Amino acid sequence: MPEVVLTGAAGRIEGRYSQGKSENAPVALILHPHPKAGGQMNNPVAVQLFHLFMKRGFSVLRFNFRGVGRSQGEFDSGIGELADAATALDWLQATNPAATQCWVAGYDFGAWIGMQLLMRRPETDGFISVSPPTNMYDFSFLAPCPASGLILQGASDSVTPPVEVERVVSKLRTQKGIVIDYEVVDSANHFWTEHLPEVETRVGGYLDKRLAQSAEA
Repeated sequence: MPEVVLTGAAGRIEGRYSQGKSENAPVALILHPHPKAGGQMNNPVAVQLFHLFMKRGFSVLRFNFRGVGRSQGEFDSGIGELADAATALDWLQATNPAATQCWVAGYDFGAWIGMQLLMRRPETDGFISVSPPTNMYDFSFLAPCPASGLILQGASDSVTPPVEVERVVSKLRTQKGIVIDYEVVDSANHFWTEHLPEVETRVGGYLDKRLAQSAEA
């Protein structure tokens, strides 16, 4: 996996990048879980998301937020991390100027950052949010949500119970022209321990459906 080093507001940003084979390959940015809870770009769920997009021909980038691994700077409670994500997306789009689509996928804290990034980047075509921490962070900024996407949640998540996520999903579903798929996986917890194959099946199935729809359009 080629290593890339980007220059962000807090200094060096360490990433891993896979270039799609076609010149107009779609792009996807992967955002990892909470830095203060051991979150980093090699988290199993983040890596799983990376590979799901890679297998479908996307140019994909995952990176470490500031202060994680070899990325410089220190944790900034989400403000600086959103700037890091914007820098990474800028790089991804500049490297792939002919990209047909742009996706953002995040897990836990990364899902919260990813949804904020969507609001700033209306050109985004789709999103994947795995276990978004809707009880820890305010998601009311999603008004309106600019893209359709998938929210994946574990039924046995004790960190962010499904009822908390459903509140946000219900609100998002009142918007016209936006389709929010919401899937709850039985007995999966917040960390997807022993349930990574379900992440692969559910997210992969959703991506295949969306890519087929855009090919028909």
